[in-house]
This record gives sequence, C-alpha cells and structure tokens, in this order.
Amino acid sequence: MTTSARSPRRRRTAALAASAFLTAGVLLVTGLGQSQSPAASATPTVSGRAVSEPAVFTGGLAGTGRSALVLYDTTGQWPQAGELYAIQTANLTGHFGTFTTMPVSAYTAGRMKGFTAVVYVGSTYDEPLPKAFLDDVRTADRPVIWMNHNIWQLASTTPDFTARYGWLPSELDRGTFEKVVYKGRTLSRDVRNEAGLMGYTAVDGTKAEVLAGAVRENGTQIPWAIRSGELTYIGEIPFAHTTASDRYLVFADLLFDALAPQTAERHRAMVRLEDIGPAADPAELMKIATELARRKIPYSFGVYPLHKEPEKGVEIRLRERPEVVEALRYMLANGGTMIMHGYTHQYTDAPNPYNGASGDDFEFYTAHVDKKDYVVYDGPVAGDSAAWARGRMDASAAEFRAAGLPVPTIFEFPHYAASVEDYKAATVLFGTRYERSLYFAGTLSGTAPRYDHMAGQFFPYTVTDVYGSTVLPENIGNLIPKGYNNHPSVLSADLVKAAEANLVVRDGMASFFYHPYLGVERLVETIDGIRGLGYTFVAPGSL
Repeated sequence: MTTSARSPRRRRTAALAASAFLTAGVLLVTGLGQSQSPAASATPTVSGRAVSEPAVFTGGLAGTGRSALVLYDTTGQWPQAGELYAIQTANLTGHFGTFTTMPVSAYTAGRMKGFTAVVYVGSTYDEPLPKAFLDDVRTADRPVIWMNHNIWQLASTTPDFTARYGWLPSELDRGTFEKVVYKGRTLSRDVRNEAGLMGYTAVDGTKAEVLAGAVRENGTQIPWAIRSGELTYIGEIPFAHTTASDRYLVFADLLFDALAPQTAERHRAMVRLEDIGPAADPAELMKIATELARRKIPYSFGVYPLHKEPEKGVEIRLRERPEVVEALRYMLANGGTMIMHGYTHQYTDAPNPYNGASGDDFEFYTAHVDKKDYVVYDGPVAGDSAAWARGRMDASAAEFRAAGLPVPTIFEFPHYAASVEDYKAATVLFGTRYERSLYFAGTLSGTAPRYDHMAGQFFPYTVTDVYGSTVLPENIGNLIPKGYNNHPSVLSADLVKAAEANLVVRDGMASFFYHPYLGVERLVETIDGIRGLGYTFVAPGSL
C-alpha cells in the first residue's frame, strides 16, 4: 500500500484501497478493462465443500460457540449487490464466531433456531419474503437485525405491529442526512448517498429504543437504528459510501449486542510502517525505529524484498543492501513485526497504473488511471491463478531467507488488491492478512467470481473473512500530505479524528499506516493524538 510522494517517480498511491471502493462503500464495477462473461453455474460450496442445499456458504471463526445466519436478497435489478452486502455482513460477524449465508428466498421454518443471531440484508425493494421467515421474526427468541427494505412486509402481516414494537415504518425519506449520532458521538454520512432512509409514522419511546439518529441539514433527526425486543431495525444499508468515521461503525458495534453482549469496553491501536524495500533509506528507518523503541510503541512494517524500476533498468535485491537489512534486524529486535508486502510491489515492466516501479504499482491486480484522474480497477493479472500467486509469495520468502531475515508470517497485498485465487493462496500460505480487502460477487452463490461486481471493506476489529483468512484491521488510513487521484490530503489531525469516531466500537481498533520517508515528527504527532484518546498500541501478534 502506498500514498503520496516526494518525487515524480514516487507518485504514491497508498489510499488506492480507499480510492475506488471505500469512498463508494460498495463499488459495482461494470465494463472496466477486462471484460467478463456471465458466470457459468457451478456447484455451490460450503467453505470449499460441495453441498446439496443451494447457495449456502459457511465460514468464520470456529470455537467461540457463537454463530450468525446472514440472509440476503437475490432478485431485482442488482442481485449482485445483495450478495456483496451479505459478504460484508458475514465478514464482520466473523469477528464473533461462525457465519452461514443464504438467500432469504431459501429460508425455511425454524432455520434461525440453530444460530445465536440473524441478520437480514434487505437490498431489493419488495423482495418476496417467505412467510416462514416473517413468522419466525415475529416469534424470535434471539436477536434479529433487519437492514433497509421490506420491513413493511413484516408490518403489514402483523396486525398489532405498532402496539407490539412501538414504531411503524412509513416510506423512504429522500432528504439529505449528513450525520448519524450514536452513543453521544457524531459519525459521518456521505451526502452523495441518495438511497434514502426509512421514515416512521409512529415511535413510542416506552416500547422502542432509538439506538442511533440520522441528522438532517436543519438539525432534525429520524431514527437510524431502532430496537424493540429482539428486533433491531436499521433504516438503510450501512455499506454504501463508507469512510473511516462513517455510520458503518454503528452497525459494527451493534453486532456486539447481538453476538457478544458481555464484551467489555477496550480500545487498542496499531501502526504499520509501509512500503519498505531494498531502495529504502536505512537512516530514515533507524530514526523512526529508535524513536518508537524509546517510546515503547509496538509496531509492524511491510517489506517487499525485490525492487524494480523498469524505466531505468534498476533491480535491487534486499540481500544487496546490508544497511537496510541491519535496520530491519534492529526493528525486529525492538518492538517491530515484519509483514510480507508482496514480492516486487509491481507487475511486469508496463505501467500498472503508473510506471512499473516497485512501491508505486499494483502487483496482484491490474489498474489504470482514467481521463478524470481516477484509479480504475481492471481485474486479475494475465495468467492469474493460485499457483501463480503462491509462486510470487514463495519467491519473496526465498529473498527474505537469502538476506538472512526470517520469513514473515503475515501477508499484505500491495495496494490492498488481489483476485479470489490470490486471496486463497495467501490463506493457505499465511492464514493472516493485515489490510483492507476486495470481495467479489459469486463468492457466496458458488459461481465464478464476478470481477465486474466488487466491494472493498475495512474492519474496525479482527475478522475471519469469507476467504478463510484472519484479517487484522487497518481502518483509519494513512497520512497524505498532498492529495492525488481525486483524494484529498489527510493530515495527522484527520487520522486522530477518525480514531475518535472509532471509539463508538466498544472493542474496536484505530489502525493506520505510515511511510518512513515522511519523517518522525508527524508519526509521533499521530501516535500521541491517538494515545490521548485512550487507545493502547499493541503488536499484531497480540490480536
């Protein structure tokens, strides 16, 4: 992952993970670079096993005794969106225990009985909901979280709905809501999100608890999340247009109520030094490493072991830079955890999307910059496969060994971008990734990956995602002194503000990354600001 630059060659692209997909929350990519034919039907899988029941997928964190059933819509104009929202929901529930996902249309009576909690993602207006599902929600003896559409189907088939629940939905409010207030804190909501919020004709505070309020431009509010008994209703999809200080964090925290209500308040932080390669300045590394050691701040650092600049004919291996290797050894011995950040942090000799140089370009995915200066994600690299990805990871490991360094046990994809096959390879070889990630339609439904329909997601806590990996969170971004590719600048104060927003997650993280070439001062400023909020910095191995 990379960001801003100090020279034309280092046209840093660090917030690329945020660029194409985090600003939009869910990005439905169509017609980009690599054309995709409709996915052929495939045998549905459950964590890689063929199953007889259609489109059921299981995964998550085993051994906790907690489980979530995630139901999603599959009809309408955008069935892929329902699957992408379900993936993101499942990923978050993978912090707490196991998850099972399936189309709501396949729900049968009593199915929720085997789960700790149920989440229904209503992405399709007037999705036909099974009577069995509506009946089971009415009589639920476990938490049910219902997002967005089709709550009117429950209300219209429950004659005493208002008397029972203390509220009644009306119609979508298309007003401009720019904030959501939760736990006394104000979170952002992107005004470009014009999907609307559910309105209400009645709210009885003696029977229903308004958990979060959506704030209009004039300061008035309507419920954003409301709870009555076992039913919690959220008046929109919280995955669209997400940012580091977004109302998405409300949903991430509400899952504790449903799946781990006894969780104690705790706030931890992490920092990762980024894009360290053989061409790094060892003096810069040592200056930061000694300061972090002096302050007793545990940290991590992402390293790629082969540096290439095809335009200049440059190729430098880590073993050829003993001063850099010595700095890395010092870091390992003084509070640092080394992360494998790819092999070359670039792909072939062609621009991808900039100049083919290590640290600037994607390695496991293709991209280009369009005429409006946006970075566009095109699709998997030519010849992509799990074997190809393993080959690069194995080559990277060999270079670490050749430099006399231990092989990292945690992986981070350059620019946070990879194909499904690449993620599978990382799961097998590492098991743990430290990053934001891409997810694709087809994953839950058991069809071929739809690279033209993708979503990006960050996490405020560790999860076990749909690829089967443990994913360590990086959720508040990085310092960007000067904006680029339609990204605004991000300063230390902005990172601290994002960390403050994340305090609404009762056992959440404030995790960011930082480029050593930016110097010590701004890193210390950011760390001190986050610590001042009550966060404790921890090492990745403690999660």
